[in-house]
Amino acid sequence: MAELRPTDFTAQITWLGMVPQNRANIRSEPLKTVQLSYGGITGDYHGGLTRASCVRVKEQHPQGTEIRNTRQLSILSAEELEVIARDIGMDTLDPTLLGASIILKGIPDFTYIPPGSRLQTANGTTLVVDVENGPCNLPAREIEQDAPGHGKAFKAAARGKRGVTAWVEREGQITIGDTLRLHVPDQPQWPHS
Repeated sequence: MAELRPTDFTAQITWLGMVPQNRANIRSEPLKTVQLSYGGITGDYHGGLTRASCVRVKEQHPQGTEIRNTRQLSILSAEELEVIARDIGMDTLDPTLLGASIILKGIPDFTYIPPGSRLQTANGTTLVVDVENGPCNLPAREIEQDAPGHGKAFKAAARGKRGVTAWVEREGQITIGDTLRLHVPDQPQWPHS
């Protein structure tokens, strides 16, 4: 029995970006095409096979401990970004302000896809979903800088809509316009959560 089940859900890549290693903030730089390696996007601040642990895993590791990098990419939904923008009183929300790697369109309730899911292109490039990317204050600061009065509402508005973090399972190129198919773990939800 296969551990992952292909679904009928697909999403189109509408935006790509990377956060430079020599960053002054969390802003992404837009790209048209990205070559993904096992370390993520070459030159990206979040790239690499390992990373220093941060506050998001403080219950498991002392901050700064070297751990496997499952946070190579930040993937968000165009539909959820529209809701966040509306809820903070903006017409649109620029993905660069969120440090986004990929914006997808087409999968409902994207932030809630199961951990361990795969997003795969027709050429086989495959991303593994780690967990929901909880909203934080860093994007709020960037939004506030560009649109005073709107950033402070970001964290609350983005709860459950901030997308997911992911890592590269199979290397390859992705381009704006590519389609990714969703594959989900073929197992029931753990009943004790």
